[in-house]
Amino acid sequence: MIIGAYQFEGSGNISNNFEAMRNAIIQASSQNVRLLAFHECALTGYPPLKTGNAKEIDYSLVADCMSNFQRLSEQYDMFLVVGSTTKRENSIYNSMHVFSPYGEKLNSYDKRALWGWDCEDFTEGHNNGIYEIDGLKIGVRICFEVRFPEYFRELYKEHADLCVVSFCDVMDSDCIDRYELIKSHLRTRAVENVMTILSVNDISPFQTAPTAVIDIDGNVVKELERNINGLLVYDFNIPQKHFGAQGRIVVSDKLLSN
Repeated sequence: MIIGAYQFEGSGNISNNFEAMRNAIIQASSQNVRLLAFHECALTGYPPLKTGNAKEIDYSLVADCMSNFQRLSEQYDMFLVVGSTTKRENSIYNSMHVFSPYGEKLNSYDKRALWGWDCEDFTEGHNNGIYEIDGLKIGVRICFEVRFPEYFRELYKEHADLCVVSFCDVMDSDCIDRYELIKSHLRTRAVENVMTILSVNDISPFQTAPTAVIDIDGNVVKELERNINGLLVYDFNIPQKHFGAQGRIVVSDKLLSN
């Protein structure tokens, strides 16, 4: 499966964000991307970094954009993983929406590890964020969750092949140390769960988490340049589990069975 991630400068302007994402979908289609991921709250902007209070977002416009994403998914024969704030009844969630080109409705994944601004704006999610796509089992996780191995261990137990991790992790001043720290979290999650990871992040003001592909041994096999709009494209195949990977699986299964 050819997978992709598009990094761009998000904002509080939903229409501008949607247009950037639509153009990315068209660009990705020209490279035969089958699954394309965007960053956390890419459509609406992440409150309060990119937009105001989550309650003030125009959710009727969000709904229109969601319908358009479904049409784009079908038009370009592409699975889309789209970050947005989501309002359901009286609750607001930090969600990743998964759109299928087959028109089937897939549940969104709602962020569970809430802290700081998240707690002020969002309700905690409860679903597991695992999807069956073209014979692959794909997990979705959001930003702060990368700090906690338990969220990724869930994916290991379900034999996930790939995990998409979506961030809006940016700072007003450049901090390469934070960027490298978060990258190290991603590399560790990949190694300990013998699972490929695709990460994607906002880019502005300064990007402090990568848009990258990390293999089951923690190697960064592809990575976009920081702070610049761009499309990452990677031909993903389920890797062979070599001697070292098999060892991690044996010990992990033993630990989980105790």
